[in-house]
Amino acid sequence: MAELGEKHWYIVNTYSQHENKVADNLRKRIDSLNLKDKIFNVLVAEETVPVIDKETGLPKEGKFKKKNLFPGHIFVEMIMTDEAWFIVRNTEGVTGIAGSAGRGLKPTPVSKSEMEPVLKRMNMIDSSMYEGYNPGDRVKILHGALEGSEAVIESINKETGVCHIKTFFFGRETPMDVEISEIEKI
Repeated sequence: MAELGEKHWYIVNTYSQHENKVADNLRKRIDSLNLKDKIFNVLVAEETVPVIDKETGLPKEGKFKKKNLFPGHIFVEMIMTDEAWFIVRNTEGVTGIAGSAGRGLKPTPVSKSEMEPVLKRMNMIDSSMYEGYNPGDRVKILHGALEGSEAVIESINKETGVCHIKTFFFGRETPMDVEISEIEKI
């Protein structure tokens, strides 16, 4: 259960393909109403992907576009106060906040474990992410040649953000170093 006065992430519903406009509207309201002490981040989860040529089915060289990972949704990190909740839900283009049952009940925040993969994909890594990882934990590799492979954490350097892991590659135990952003707990 979310504690009042704590900063958490919430999922805000929008019209599909209007996520960036809604995020901009909300950022402008935060600035104009001086709410930076209650609403901290507004995130549209997008990644850059190559543009595919329709004739060849191959990526066009040097051509990229943004792809929304969660159409119809943006993520807002805030302290859930009456004022912050009112501002967010009454921003133009916002159709609701996930986890709100209506009748004045405030929404439920997204758990840290659910939000962590989204933040990692957006390269928003912070030191609190290390708290959930310990030597001996089983993880999945998220990027690179071994994407999708499972591994075990051997050690973590919390100053540099590097984890020493062991995975199996072609039937052999293979040690390697990866960034915390490149793994996810299983």
